[in-house]
Amino acid sequence: MNQLWVADITFVRLQQEFVYLAILLDAFSRRVVGWALDRSLAAQLAVDALQQAITDRRPAPGLVHHSDRGIQYASAEYENVLDKRRIIASMSRLANPWDNAKCESFMKTLKQEEIRANEYRDLEHLRKNVTEFVEHYYNGQRLQSALGYQTPEAFERSLMPGLANRTESVSFLRHEEIYQSDVLIRQKPSEDGFPIHRVDESPTDYSLPGWSPPEPDSASPVSVILKRDRISRKNK
Repeated sequence: MNQLWVADITFVRLQQEFVYLAILLDAFSRRVVGWALDRSLAAQLAVDALQQAITDRRPAPGLVHHSDRGIQYASAEYENVLDKRRIIASMSRLANPWDNAKCESFMKTLKQEEIRANEYRDLEHLRKNVTEFVEHYYNGQRLQSALGYQTPEAFERSLMPGLANRTESVSFLRHEEIYQSDVLIRQKPSEDGFPIHRVDESPTDYSLPGWSPPEPDSASPVSVILKRDRISRKNK
């Protein structure tokens, strides 16, 4: 937790105006850690959501903050807050919205289960409903398959007892039943002589699906030529 946050902004249409909602999620637990609602798309909207998240979570230096290329996240005001807290900024690649998929997925859930199911009188009516949806329903009651059918709050509570001991040896926490630990990889030698890799990473210069063991020397072009020459001399 508090190693990668993802951020995004969406709009909500009221009866007589558009308003804007900024969201910050913890990418590991899927918990909404900060949000802000306003009539303006100015950078202060995103800053308010970030400040709320920082106040509530108090992350250690080195947290990665990922967002799309919105001007709010590239503004001097936003960058100043990130720099002050020693948070590392990351942005999606050009024309690649999939890079921010976790936050986009939350926005879809928010609109399907809350926004499109209601009509709001004004900004304060929307604020009250978003508060209820985010802080009580989504974080505390909505089960998520990605978390083993737990809520984000319950998922985080389940990790707290072992959190202090595991963060020293693991860069990002992993589900033990899915990923091999870093310690086991260093201690356990490979039985077949090939490199051991976790399923969440691939060998250098190879993608995981395309990785194959090194070819034996006999399969290299040079070895084939030398072998052919030896056979030719032997037959003479």
